[in-house]
Amino acid sequence: MNILAVESSCDETAVAIVRDGREVLCDCIASQVELHRIYGGVVPEIASRKHIEAIYALADQALQQANLSRKDIDAVAVTYAPGLIGAVLVGVNFAKAAALALDKPLIPVHHIRGHIGANYIAYPDLEPPFLCLVVSGGHTLIAEVTDYTKMRILGTTLDDAAGECFDKVARVLGMPYPGGAALDKAAAQGDAAKYQLPRSKPGANIYDMSFSGLKTAALNLIHHAEQVGETLDIPSLCASFSQAVSDTLVPRVVQAMKETGHRKLAIAGGVAANSKIRAAILEAAKQLDATVYIPPLSLCGDNGAMIGAQAYYEFLAGNVADMSLNAYATKSILGEQI
Repeated sequence: MNILAVESSCDETAVAIVRDGREVLCDCIASQVELHRIYGGVVPEIASRKHIEAIYALADQALQQANLSRKDIDAVAVTYAPGLIGAVLVGVNFAKAAALALDKPLIPVHHIRGHIGANYIAYPDLEPPFLCLVVSGGHTLIAEVTDYTKMRILGTTLDDAAGECFDKVARVLGMPYPGGAALDKAAAQGDAAKYQLPRSKPGANIYDMSFSGLKTAALNLIHHAEQVGETLDIPSLCASFSQAVSDTLVPRVVQAMKETGHRKLAIAGGVAANSKIRAAILEAAKQLDATVYIPPLSLCGDNGAMIGAQAYYEFLAGNVADMSLNAYATKSILGEQI
């Protein structure tokens, strides 16, 4: 089954063709990073306009790269939530038009389910059930994937996502957007114990997380140093910040594996590229004799292939849409609108 998959939830326009949920025939991406770097972050209106400019040509490019014609497409899939609403709408409207014109099924895919689905491409032997830690620019949660389309959220951030905090701190430090990678590179040369930053304990659910206080503490430290003329040890601050995020994520993942008995842990989202978090998770998994699945960097960020992978299983579960499909800025991974 050849699925034409569309992703436009933030600042990457992506169109891929995926066969049977596991084989990527092509994965075309039009990045807007250089454009948004001027502003230090994503400008929603600009992102939406750039999606409109790129998406039609990108779909034609995908067909050419896969050496397929339109009649070879069996279904059209699209990210319908969550994301920047104008950006998501571009993808949804294009996918609806394509499905209507081709007379093919339309498959709606939740963006975070797509990130989880990236692991099916990277690891053809991976099958549910397993635990998944989702850490991206907009989302941080621990999910139990009981089946390809059935999931249980064990815990989530109650405020900011880990990736958003990395980018915000990096921006204040003058690092280029997206800042997570630059902060991680700087952290490699620093002392993670030099700056004392808070670890959250947000509530009754031991798996819930909070990163707002950590972000505020780091920003206050930076601003105070500027005001009093103090020279910060930037690499050590980056290392200390990364350590605090890791200390928030990893113990919860370990506890979840112990409680559920799962010994398969998948990682999803762009923050999976952070070296300190990766190392801590791999070490913890080793102690538990667990297997960790971390996609390559090309599948950690937003891409169309991950949407096509998850779409295959959504289709098998009967999750298809009609022309009334709408876009949502916020929506639970379980389906309920927030």
